[in-house]
Amino acid sequence: MSKEIVVSGIRSTGHLHLGNYFGAIQNYVKMQDEYNCYFFVADYHALTTHPDPKELKTNVFRVLSENIASGLDPEKVALYAQSDVPEIPELYLMLNMIAYKGELEKVPTFKDKVRLQPENVNAGLLTYPVLMAADILIHKGAKVPVGKDQEQHLEMARNFAQRFNTRYGDYFPEPQVFRFNNDTVKIMSLDGTGKMSKSENINATIYLSDDDYTIRKKIAKAKTDAGPVEGQPMPDFIQNLFTLLSITGSPETAQPYINAYNGGSIRYGDMKKQLAEDVVSFVRPIRERSIELQKDEAALRKILKDGGEKARASASAVISGARKLIGISYY
Repeated sequence: MSKEIVVSGIRSTGHLHLGNYFGAIQNYVKMQDEYNCYFFVADYHALTTHPDPKELKTNVFRVLSENIASGLDPEKVALYAQSDVPEIPELYLMLNMIAYKGELEKVPTFKDKVRLQPENVNAGLLTYPVLMAADILIHKGAKVPVGKDQEQHLEMARNFAQRFNTRYGDYFPEPQVFRFNNDTVKIMSLDGTGKMSKSENINATIYLSDDDYTIRKKIAKAKTDAGPVEGQPMPDFIQNLFTLLSITGSPETAQPYINAYNGGSIRYGDMKKQLAEDVVSFVRPIRERSIELQKDEAALRKILKDGGEKARASASAVISGARKLIGISYY
C-alpha cells in the first residue's frame, strides 16, 4: 500500500527559530517514517523580496542544514530546492490561467505586503498563492502541514484544483490542512508582541543558530510582569515562558516554577536562568550539527541534487498528465 503524500516548504530567508522547530519541524521528523514526504526550500518564493544574489545560496544551504540538524533524513524524504524542479513553474503558469486578479488581491497576506512594502508590489507577491498551489499539486499532495496564517492559501489551492478538474477532467486531489498530532506548539516572541519571526523582533526570537551567550541574553530580557494577580488568568507572554520551559527542558523542571507562580511566590529571575540553560542545551546540538553540515558544501549539493531527482520523478509524471488534459501535448 502506497503512503499518502505530504508536501511542505520553507522560505530561504532568515534563520530558523524555536517557533519553526516546535510549530513544524518536529512534526516533519515524525512524518518522514509514515508518509511520502516532499519538503523543499522555497527559493522562488524568496525572490518576491529581492534577496541579495550573493546570499541566496548561503541561505538555502543554511536552511537545508538546520532542517537536517533538527532530524530530517534526506534518505527518507525528498529534500530539495524549489528551483531544481522546473515542472513547478510550468504548473504555476497553467494555474495562473485559472486564477483571477480580484481573488488574489483580497488575500490578507497580499494586503499586508502592500502595506509593509508599497514600493515593491510585484506580480510574484500577487500570485504567491498560485505558486504555493503549484508546489503542492505538482506532487498531487493531499496533506499539507501549514499554520493558521497559510490556511487561506491552501483553500485557494483547493479552488485551483477544483477549477482545473472541472475544466479539464478529474486529476488533482484537493489538498487539506494536515495536523499530524497535537504536539504542535505556537511559540510567542519573548517580548510578548506576537509569534517568533524569522525577520521581525529578532532580539526576542531564539534562532537555531544563536550561540549560548546570545540565548542567555535574550531570555534574560524576556517580558515578565509583577507576578500573579488573584482572579486573573496567566498572561499569554508568561504562559509562553512556562511552555518553553516544559518543552526545552521537561514538565518536571517547569512544575516547581508553576507551583511558585500559583502560590504567588514566583521569582522570574530564577525561572529565566533555568529556562536559559534548558534552551541552551536544546539548541546547542542543532546549531553545532548545522555548522558542521555547512562546512561540507559538496555534501549539501549532493543532498539537493538527490532530493531534486526524487521530486522531479514525481513532478514530471504529473505535469505530463496535466499537459495532455489541457491539450498541449503534441507527440
